[in-house]
Amino acid sequence: MMAAMVRAVVCLSLWTSVCQVSGSYASDDMNRTIQNLRQHYNISTSDIFNGKTVFSREPLSGKIETKMVFMGGVLDMYENLIQRMLIQLPTPSPLTVRSKEKVTSSIPAGSITPSGKGSQATGDVRQGLKDVLEMIQKLRKHYYQEQVKLVHGLHELKHIQMNNLKVQGKALWELPWLFEEASSLAETISKKRRRRRQAKNRANRRG
Repeated sequence: MMAAMVRAVVCLSLWTSVCQVSGSYASDDMNRTIQNLRQHYNISTSDIFNGKTVFSREPLSGKIETKMVFMGGVLDMYENLIQRMLIQLPTPSPLTVRSKEKVTSSIPAGSITPSGKGSQATGDVRQGLKDVLEMIQKLRKHYYQEQVKLVHGLHELKHIQMNNLKVQGKALWELPWLFEEASSLAETISKKRRRRRQAKNRANRRG
């Protein structure tokens, strides 16, 4: 579990690096915080570049709707993951909190003690994780609420009790309506695609 979490943090940092080059969506503070977190959650280069990503890139080659749903799930997973990482950190004592307050003003924004040892380093890592979590939550709230709801709905389908006789019978009662909905949706999409092809063909003939 811990190894998966570390790979996920590294994955997030790599994605952030890509965003920084192509669109600069992540702030300098966020990039700096993630880089410092990578020093704390240090894993070998062979583990990072072993050809196995935590999150598959395949859905990102599809249509925009598919990408949005997938990224909504990724953000939701990162939120849960970082919250768990925060829980796993040692709880600071009152003395540690008072000591940290005395030195906080001299620490640059986003900086974390690289060694990861001691209460000061733990406090810095905790704040760094909280900062990253806040950025993820803001992005999810403003652009991915509908997609995250869909992901949760899909997740709930996995928990349907397939061997339960009552569930089986009730599912058969619901099937006609759901089958009609699924068929209607497929037909609607097919008509839209057909209209787009026809419009494209007319435009080509005019040209």
